[in-house]
Amino acid sequence: MVTPHVLDLWRRAQAVCFDVDSTVSPEEGIDVLAAFAGQGAAVAALTTRAMGGAVPFEIALRERLDLIRPSRELVDACLRAHPPRLNPGIDTLVRLLQNRGTQVHLVSGGFVPMIMPLAQMLGLPAARVHANILHWHADGSYAGFDANQPTSRSGGKATMLCELKKTYAYQPLIMIGDGATDLEARPPADAFIGYGGIVVREKVRAGADWFVTDFTELITALA
Repeated sequence: MVTPHVLDLWRRAQAVCFDVDSTVSPEEGIDVLAAFAGQGAAVAALTTRAMGGAVPFEIALRERLDLIRPSRELVDACLRAHPPRLNPGIDTLVRLLQNRGTQVHLVSGGFVPMIMPLAQMLGLPAARVHANILHWHADGSYAGFDANQPTSRSGGKATMLCELKKTYAYQPLIMIGDGATDLEARPPADAFIGYGGIVVREKVRAGADWFVTDFTELITALA
């Protein structure tokens, strides 16, 4: 049950930041990429630990990428074989927010190349995507990732939201997501809405200001 205070923040939000994997999309992008590379089981286990808060995100990210070694060709082939999908209702919710003048950002521990198709489906420009950057050698082979990107480490989403508030003076700003790294982003988020439409993480449900399993509930609350 949402409190009147949190409902008021939701209705007045100047910006809403969405996690992507298992929130905007029904899938964990890195798990899809890992399965395509033949490393699905090992990487999925690390993802589960990271999203549950059992291991620092930056360690899990590095370990998963070391297993996958994602070349530019692998990423492109994966996107062709498994086009990214949106969760039911997210397109309606994002459109409604933008029509109200609310700025929408995607803040993700996933990878820019795999998130950009989703952003385009939602009508969001590249500047509203804040995610991890893969590096490739001249021949397209994997060369690592940008460890300076805030979203590459634990607490990074909070850092990213601090930067957004400093740059745009958003007040209030709401974070929506399914994982422990999303919960960590409040503060600076003025409220955190947990999303359990794909997976319910008990730590997230217990810590959320509002917990929903269907975006329809958030859409209805804006009416």
